[in-house]
Amino acid sequence: AGSIVSQNGLPVRHLVEGIFTYLDPILIIFTAMLFMKVIESNGALKSLAGLIVRKFSSQPIMFVLILTLFIMFPAMLTGITTTSVLTTGALMAPAMIALGIPVINTAAMVALVSLMGMVAPPINLLVMLIGQGVDMPYIGFEGPLAVMAFPLAIFTSFALSYRYIKVSDHDKALKQISGGKSAVPSLKLFLPIIVVFALMVAIRLFNRFMPDIGAPLIFVIGAIVGMFTGSKISIHKVAYRSLLTGLPVIGLLAGIGAFLQILTLTGVRGLLVVTVLSLPVVLTYIGLLISLPVFGGVSAFASAMVFGIPFLLSLLGNNEIVICSGIAMLAALGDVLPPSAIEARFGAQIVGEKNFMKVVIKCLPFTLTFALVGLAVIYWSNALSF
Repeated sequence: AGSIVSQNGLPVRHLVEGIFTYLDPILIIFTAMLFMKVIESNGALKSLAGLIVRKFSSQPIMFVLILTLFIMFPAMLTGITTTSVLTTGALMAPAMIALGIPVINTAAMVALVSLMGMVAPPINLLVMLIGQGVDMPYIGFEGPLAVMAFPLAIFTSFALSYRYIKVSDHDKALKQISGGKSAVPSLKLFLPIIVVFALMVAIRLFNRFMPDIGAPLIFVIGAIVGMFTGSKISIHKVAYRSLLTGLPVIGLLAGIGAFLQILTLTGVRGLLVVTVLSLPVVLTYIGLLISLPVFGGVSAFASAMVFGIPFLLSLLGNNEIVICSGIAMLAALGDVLPPSAIEARFGAQIVGEKNFMKVVIKCLPFTLTFALVGLAVIYWSNALSF
């Protein structure tokens, strides 16, 4: 519509170029989903969940710490909150409730911890999307993202769950996750996870000797290993389910890429950048705090790309890596905010709560805390350059 109104007709070349702008993140999403579905189908994920409950549920502090990292794990690898909510979150929610954590607290904890998984390294799609818009490579972000995501995730988990955990319900919790496909824990079973993390660490620590083969190939290697380390799986069915799960986000990225290309063609994107650049500093920070989370309530990815890029350009001259990390944090908050509040909805769904707004309300104080942390990171970006 924008192209036609601006008298550019139907520019197929620009639409196709726009769709392929985000080919790298699209490949990461699909291959990461494939890896997660493989370790879910071969029994490794459920086996790991059972191991966590057996070993740590009698030690509340360790249990909350391990549970937090376990729920974050899929979102850390895929860059998408939903994958954590619907895999590790859905897997552990019944056990959490059995251990005494209230239903609404469980839903809110799963949603918020999954959100921090999306922000955490090694894969942060929001940073990648903003970076592609300003030609900034995805290098050096692990530190700033980790400093924000892990402490906030752990704080949230302890605030929502620690005082409710009852050690006496250990056996009941185990029964809640014992159904379905599982396997006996072993080094062989967990080998795909070990391989993926080993490759991700190796290309960063030993980059003089090992080329960066890229996240998509790493996930494919992990998926191939997973086909031979646990229960027998049908790779065709797993690949199909992976594509279906990731398709809404993949389609969104393709659509937004085309949309941004047309905004550039018509000059609207430039107008948006110039408008943001001309804002007084105070209004820039107010705009960051309001526009990114609010528009993120429609789509965190759209918020990062449409508003994140001009705000980053308006703050050039400071530490761009730290600023971009803070912007990604603010954009990500839309996943638990209306109108879509997609992760709050899924969080309510996995615990059987019909009114998702109860989960949104429970998330609000934490969301505000996350927003203030994100804004502080942006404001003191140079001080956080370490």
